[in-house]
Amino acid sequence: MAIATRLTQRLGIAHPILSAPMAFAAGGALAAAVSNAGGLGFIGGGYGDASWLATQFREAGNAGVGCGFITWSLAKQPQLLDVALAHKPFAVFLSFGDPTPFVAKIKGAGALMIQQVQTRRDAEIALDCGCDIVVAQGAEAGGHGEKRATMTLVPEIADLITRQAPETLLCAAGGVGDGRGLAAALMLGADGVVVGSRFWVSTEALVAPNLHAAAVAATGDDTVRQSVTDIARGYEWPERYNIRVVRNDYVMRWLGREGEMRALGQPERERYAAGAAAGDPTVAAAIAGEVTGLIHGVEPAGVILSRMVAQAEGLLGGAWQRM
Repeated sequence: MAIATRLTQRLGIAHPILSAPMAFAAGGALAAAVSNAGGLGFIGGGYGDASWLATQFREAGNAGVGCGFITWSLAKQPQLLDVALAHKPFAVFLSFGDPTPFVAKIKGAGALMIQQVQTRRDAEIALDCGCDIVVAQGAEAGGHGEKRATMTLVPEIADLITRQAPETLLCAAGGVGDGRGLAAALMLGADGVVVGSRFWVSTEALVAPNLHAAAVAATGDDTVRQSVTDIARGYEWPERYNIRVVRNDYVMRWLGREGEMRALGQPERERYAAGAAAGDPTVAAAIAGEVTGLIHGVEPAGVILSRMVAQAEGLLGGAWQRM
């Protein structure tokens, strides 16, 4: 059981599935589980913590994994890239900012350079600076993103790559949670997919049980793109990006009152931090995308991946032979 694409050939993996480097949730255990199941797993370097990164690479053991960073945050702590590269990651996955300052070092260390993009212009920048893999992320995705939809962004960037840099690989992200999403992405012109929310709700993810339960209980209608959770956590994200989560009491209390919330400052951040530490789903929002409506339980990542591939293979038949 396998789906062969340019991505599986280039990466030497069995299945065209990468796990998203989700900050705080994607540790070494999850990355290793995805890689051991035939995909490529990523540790989520997020906002940067050298000690945490070292621990998670140890947790990954001998599995070949990659590491991801939030680009604008990495620019404030560029030494963290050296920490990650010292562990010989298979690839480095950047998103939310211009990757140009980091490409030479990443590729010079022998790692593949992956850039997630939210617009066509982002993709043009990624191609100009020589990224090996472009990830086209639609707004359906959980976590941070922008406005374009996966269904149209992926084929537009696929056409751009065909014209300008045909050796560059393309993955689709945003709304991929089962074999139907994988099959659809391949038919749109992608070489593989990046899966976030479905692996966020996995046994190996570093997520509190109550937050997993909130994601499982939710439908896609229950998610919302907003900035409340970033303000509550004290993160100054660039204005163009916001974050999709499962709406909860805390988010709905402050949605539309972000200015008031900012004015409260540290006390409100402390309140949110306490809720997050306790895994309280009425305060800390489950960071999942619209695909949460297709998630019905917490399972091992390997089980999730295998079922996704089997379903896609059954749907596509011989159509997936895209060598």
